[in-house]
Amino acid sequence: MTTSSSQKITIIGAGGFVFPFRLIGDLLSFPALRSSTLCLMDLDPERLSRTADAARSLIAHHGFDTKIVETIDRREALLDADFVIITFQVGGIDSYRDDVEIPRKYGVDQAVGDTVGPGGVFRFLRSVNSYEAIAADALELCPNAQFINYANPMAMATGFLNSKGLKAVGLCHSVQGTTRMLARTLDVPYDDVSFVCAGINHQAWILSFRRGEEDLYPSLRAVMKSRHVRGQGADSLAKDDGDHSEPAEAASNYEGGNEQVRTTIMDAFGFFQTESSHHASEYLPYFRKSPDLTLEYIPQRWDYYEICSSHDEQGDIEEQLKYLKANLATSVEYGASIINSMVTGTPSVVYGNVPNDGLIGNLPESACVEVPCLVDANGVQPTAVGDLPAQLAAVNRTNIGVQDLALRAALTGAREHVYHAVMLDPLTSAVLTLDQIRAMTDELLEAHSGLLPAAFRP
Repeated sequence: MTTSSSQKITIIGAGGFVFPFRLIGDLLSFPALRSSTLCLMDLDPERLSRTADAARSLIAHHGFDTKIVETIDRREALLDADFVIITFQVGGIDSYRDDVEIPRKYGVDQAVGDTVGPGGVFRFLRSVNSYEAIAADALELCPNAQFINYANPMAMATGFLNSKGLKAVGLCHSVQGTTRMLARTLDVPYDDVSFVCAGINHQAWILSFRRGEEDLYPSLRAVMKSRHVRGQGADSLAKDDGDHSEPAEAASNYEGGNEQVRTTIMDAFGFFQTESSHHASEYLPYFRKSPDLTLEYIPQRWDYYEICSSHDEQGDIEEQLKYLKANLATSVEYGASIINSMVTGTPSVVYGNVPNDGLIGNLPESACVEVPCLVDANGVQPTAVGDLPAQLAAVNRTNIGVQDLALRAALTGAREHVYHAVMLDPLTSAVLTLDQIRAMTDELLEAHSGLLPAAFRP
């Protein structure tokens, strides 16, 4: 990996609303990265130019010599890249609509639908052709590049990229967002908190949460139980502290409101998990069996498809640009800190999604797990955390089964594994019969046929 100031950092999917631009702000917040070439690639020239223009405005405002290159050519973007950041969603908002509306017609109500379940499986499968093409080009044009994947479904996508021979780590903000929310809830300064977390993406477990020698879990259990009672509204819940350096999605997901689901999970299994109650309710069979039951746990509906479809993308960029001109500081995202550590050798610790390889002893070797990783000039180095408490590993395995079968379907072209993946989803199997699941999956295969690998097209 280059240690000079001339590294090439490529963002594939740079036209996405606000998030890729916030990553650019993170990169520019590190002095060692300000002389980089940022190569921005997207298939939509108009959206790409929106991000590139905002980046050039930010660079000019701060007087940096960062070079911005915009391209719709994947091979140009990958040529001699040192770092490649993936942020795209294949199919955009139209495909996302099918991910959530078709299952909802059958009674499977996904608040987000991007991790497991029918929405997660099909978001992954319609991205496979793009991942295949990126991997083939990268092994030729930038074989030593560090890939940083922000695309969901995190475990499936990152597992696929690594299976193709790339050096990829998947990043999310759920660990950072949740631990910050818990520190606010307990009125403890975040810098005073230490924690250990491990599991799988969107279902990692906070195994310890401490302030010095003080175990904060007893206080956490008491406070969360008093504030988050089934059927209770959110009027008494912890509020966001107004830290707008966090990306919009991170801030909205971790304000501390409506946490009946995660509190119930903690009471049942002993530990707090890292994804918001809206999201977490999709990954287990207990909370979304019927609309009435869902309302008991989540009185205020939060629908990510509706949020995405109503975004003012230009306004979001302009607001973020104004903020970054006045406050060029690193957000909670790990991507830029990984690149800075690899370029400068300055050590950092991040939570990354990586192949298991014995890191969590009682999860399958084939799993993509989320664990603490040391980063320095030697790259991203995952740390082994040993066995999870048995009940936590068992919960994780219910989701790993879905991820593993979807990945096997993509790698082998075995169409039946698509059905198997959806059949084994905990929420789907709690709501539908096998015949209903097959009919729903057939409808999703038809709806997404133009974007799927050939083996899965009707």
